Amino acid sequence: MSGFQSPITIQQAIDKIIRQEFLLPSFQREFVWSSEQVEKLFDSIMKYYPISSMLFWKVRGDSKSKFRFYKFLDKYIQYHKIHNDPFETNQINDFHSILDGQQRLTALYIGLCGSYAYKEYRRSYSYSEWSFPTRHLYLEISKTYREEESDKEYNFLFIDKAVSKEVDYFVDDKSRQWFKVGRILSLHKSDDYDLDDFTEEHQLPKSCKKILRKLDKKIHNEPFINFYEEDDQNPDKAVNIFIRINSGGTPLSFADILFSITIANWEKDARTEINNVVDSIRSKGFNIDKNFILRSFLYLYHKDVRFKVTNFNNNFIQQIEDNWENIRNSIISLFDLMHVFGLNDFTLTSYNAILPILYYLYHHSIYEDFHKKKQFKSERIKIKQWLLCMIVRRVFGGQPDTVLQQSRKAFTYDIEKEYITDKNDNFPNKEINKEIKRISDVSDDYIDDLLKTQKDTRYCFSILALLYPNLDYKNNDFHQDHLHPAAKYDLLTEQDKKEHGWEIYNSILNLQMLDANENMSKNDMDLLDWVIEETSVGNKKMFYENHIIPDVDLSLNNFSNFIAERKILLRNKLKTIINI
Repeated sequence: MSGFQSPITIQQAIDKIIRQEFLLPSFQREFVWSSEQVEKLFDSIMKYYPISSMLFWKVRGDSKSKFRFYKFLDKYIQYHKIHNDPFETNQINDFHSILDGQQRLTALYIGLCGSYAYKEYRRSYSYSEWSFPTRHLYLEISKTYREEESDKEYNFLFIDKAVSKEVDYFVDDKSRQWFKVGRILSLHKSDDYDLDDFTEEHQLPKSCKKILRKLDKKIHNEPFINFYEEDDQNPDKAVNIFIRINSGGTPLSFADILFSITIANWEKDARTEINNVVDSIRSKGFNIDKNFILRSFLYLYHKDVRFKVTNFNNNFIQQIEDNWENIRNSIISLFDLMHVFGLNDFTLTSYNAILPILYYLYHHSIYEDFHKKKQFKSERIKIKQWLLCMIVRRVFGGQPDTVLQQSRKAFTYDIEKEYITDKNDNFPNKEINKEIKRISDVSDDYIDDLLKTQKDTRYCFSILALLYPNLDYKNNDFHQDHLHPAAKYDLLTEQDKKEHGWEIYNSILNLQMLDANENMSKNDMDLLDWVIEETSVGNKKMFYENHIIPDVDLSLNNFSNFIAERKILLRNKLKTIINI
């Protein structure tokens, strides 16, 4: 049953680590303590300072084989040996997984059973014993120190083996006597050779014996390790507890944990691989993070798209790793497409909305260059209109897990059986809309609200891009432009300002999308003068249709009538586009 258990001694904890009865879950961080922190931990123990309670997860049954677990690190080498070795748990008895206390337990294990190597000043970063000498933990038994002499009462120190010769006891050139801390494990109540025998052999004075006996007592007799045992086999609960207790400073998120689980189980350097993809996509103007990558994995391969620890089991992670290169290329290709659509991090308001497009590209084996191959032109047009509609209607906001689960049914109802039910090569935009329960025809009131969207806000681009689909957006060579120039707003009549105001003047009702060069030539020209100039040669009717301009008096004095007539044109066009 979950709850606080009877505390155990340090020696009992060390024995459990040695027997692999204490293991580390894949979402744990690596050991990060400095040698000084380890030394101070032992000093605290000698002074009987509390070292805080710990949290262990009792792992039993099927939970043992669903995830990877790791052994404790004993020989730490800065930069070079910092990763824990995986441990196969399929055939072992129940064990404890350390949710809180890893740093302290690893420090105790290294101090008593291992070694700590850090780089010597001004020596090479390449590994060698000269640059990273092996150090074992020793305790100075000659004396204790007062507060004004040192920040430690008991002087624990990692000493280079070239100095210590790795012996159990030695005297340095300053006549200080040193005891190898790990030796205390084998000297406790041994029938052949115990602590008394050791002190007698080395002719240690009473003061030294007193310090050693205190060390022996702290390690073997006093129950220092207080812990809470979580017995629930739901790993999501274990992770949530882990997140909660590690919420000081910069808190971990659930995605952080899932990301750690994922990369910990890869054979290749998954962290670097994924970081490279994220950096590549950010260079295209999209500020994605690991959340999007994890969500992509789930959407492409898992029956359940929710962020749950149980979803990231060994089989699923192996499937992702086996297909990583194609997944990576498809994600990059997806954002090449977003760039061609003219979107960026500001205007792509929902990254969840592009996951169906990723699914389409990946499971149709279109891993690269979808954004520029001529054979896909018609599909690009269809996908762009669908995506802009999803953004404008904010379909993928609110409850993303539910909407994503629904949208994927347009491809397959059973992803474990087959990834694509309908084997045609088309993007299933209508099928997705049918599966997503939130989509229905929009009303005039809804359209009127969209038309009030202000220039340069997040949704303005998508609305204008729907209204002006034929511009070349791939080089971001377009401008959102006022038909009646912004500079002329103050020339409106007081009645028009009172009736409409800047909110209308600066909205979609008075906006258009123009090619950048065309907009530069228009500049702050009056709308009427610009239209006269542009239609002096060419088809006036086609110009009005392309720019969605009503055939009315376009002078600023007729602003109210212009807005009313343009609203009708925009509403009808936008309603037709969105209700697909």
